[in-house]
Amino acid sequence: MISITGADNLHKIVVLNPKGGCGKTTLATNLASFFALRGPPPTLIDCDPQGFCIRWLEKRPRDRPPIYGIRGYSEGFDAPEPSGLQVQPDSSTVIVDLPAAIPHERLHAYTYLADSILLPIQPSEVDVYSATRFIAELLLDVQLDRSERRLAIVANRVRTRTKSYQMLLRFLTSLKIPMIAALRDSQNYVHAAARGIGVCEMPAHQIKDDTPQVNAVASWLDKRRTVTMAQRQAMIARAAYRCAEHRGFEGGDPVADWLTAEQEVDARLQQEVG
Repeated sequence: MISITGADNLHKIVVLNPKGGCGKTTLATNLASFFALRGPPPTLIDCDPQGFCIRWLEKRPRDRPPIYGIRGYSEGFDAPEPSGLQVQPDSSTVIVDLPAAIPHERLHAYTYLADSILLPIQPSEVDVYSATRFIAELLLDVQLDRSERRLAIVANRVRTRTKSYQMLLRFLTSLKIPMIAALRDSQNYVHAAARGIGVCEMPAHQIKDDTPQVNAVASWLDKRRTVTMAQRQAMIARAAYRCAEHRGFEGGDPVADWLTAEQEVDARLQQEVG
């Protein structure tokens, strides 16, 4: 069983598609860049043995907002795949970039643990056919519950006036799965990737047509992150316990601990939604 552990309110975003070249890494790295700019530092888990996300992080300039990186693949021929992944405590967003070829049991595990699932699709007949089969697998074999609204589609390398894009829109309408953004077929993504940054970190005059779509993906993810009252109470209880633990459970006022913890948790949640 795969587990990802870290902060109380960890938002686990999984980017997947069994077809290669559909833009999974482009989407994952640009989301990591967006959340890094907003803070706190996100974590990017690279599960692809080709290590594209890790190499992108290695290129990242030191003066850019930090992003934590974790290898989610085995580094040796006989080494087992990692199962327990620990995230830094100050990181509240995890983005998992899955490889094209992934065993069914690992696909099931990552789908199960995901709070949000993003499926990038290019507007082509081959990609739409592949996505049709994969979505059917998610709904039937992996038993993803569509009513949970965890799954959204991001169109990638889009030219909106083409017939292929119109075909993609018809396909998505029939599925009743939301398409939350359409990333342009833009060289900005290529240039940003080569420098270890996201398009949102490029000069504003160059990316005025690209940032609204990245913002749209982040906005949908923020709405998915809504914390229930029960989750908030549990987070406050854990924070209050840590207050008492810090002073060795001696003296102090439990009510004061609770109020301090409440302020801490609410400030953290407010920061995470901007």
